[in-house]
Amino acid sequence: MIRKLLFLLFLATIGWTVAPAARADVPVDSLAKIVGGKFVWVPDSMTSKVNSVLKGNPGLDERVIHKGDTIPMVLKSRNLGRFDRGLTNYLFIPKGSWAVGLTVSYGEFSTKDLQILDLLDDIDLGGYMFSVNPYVAYFIRNNLSLGLKIGYAASKGDINSFKIDIDEDMNFNLHDISYKSKSYSAAIAMRQYFGIARQGRFGVFNEVDLLIGSGSSDFTRPYDGELKTTHTDMTKLELNFMPGVNVFIIKNVSFNLSFGIFGFHMKSEKQAVNGEPLGSRFTSGANFRFNIFNMNFGIEAHF
Repeated sequence: MIRKLLFLLFLATIGWTVAPAARADVPVDSLAKIVGGKFVWVPDSMTSKVNSVLKGNPGLDERVIHKGDTIPMVLKSRNLGRFDRGLTNYLFIPKGSWAVGLTVSYGEFSTKDLQILDLLDDIDLGGYMFSVNPYVAYFIRNNLSLGLKIGYAASKGDINSFKIDIDEDMNFNLHDISYKSKSYSAAIAMRQYFGIARQGRFGVFNEVDLLIGSGSSDFTRPYDGELKTTHTDMTKLELNFMPGVNVFIIKNVSFNLSFGIFGFHMKSEKQAVNGEPLGSRFTSGANFRFNIFNMNFGIEAHF
């Protein structure tokens, strides 16, 4: 009996001394330290990826299944600049998806909006701008869509009274002046998304659209004791760039906000005064500015 106990004690002693030596023989690169100070053994070929994931970096080979296709969560793209800024483009909306949405813009102005106008007498003016744009888009690539938009826009402004009388040499009185317009448009739009979260809830985008539209406007003002109306028919071609942000509020419905800040345009106009042809003109140009009246709020359904 004593011999058996001594033999078991001898085997335990050998096992205790051999185990650390065996662990020391394992290459350090094969060890991945996890939370709590513990170590796990991984294949040498995966050590760098496992360490990257354990440090909080995205799993570059992580994939999801969408409509039977396996899609990577992180979209790899070539760095076109001199520096790699370490930005990760996550999958936001996968290839093969459809998006149907509506974008609305509205702005209003009146005398009551500016307190400084309260200091002046006999000033009454106001106006509004409104646009609505339904659209449908198909994702030809991950995070890249191509679609069709149609639009309607209307605006109106009135100066019922605007009187300033400083002295005999500096005074004027404007009244009964109005402007109203409406237009229709159709556009081909391409939108590139950039996912900023692994969960796919938040994303930013840049939209480029080629738009053709037509419309009319009427400008009415008093002249020689009677009202004179200038009617304008307009046709335009535009190339617009609109950055924005998109947020999924539920699984298949998202909310977006975009700003029209840069674009090129060409416009042809024909005018008539009180029904009599006046003339025509062609204009073109570019604009780069932030316009509060060109903020667009939209909602999308994704399928």
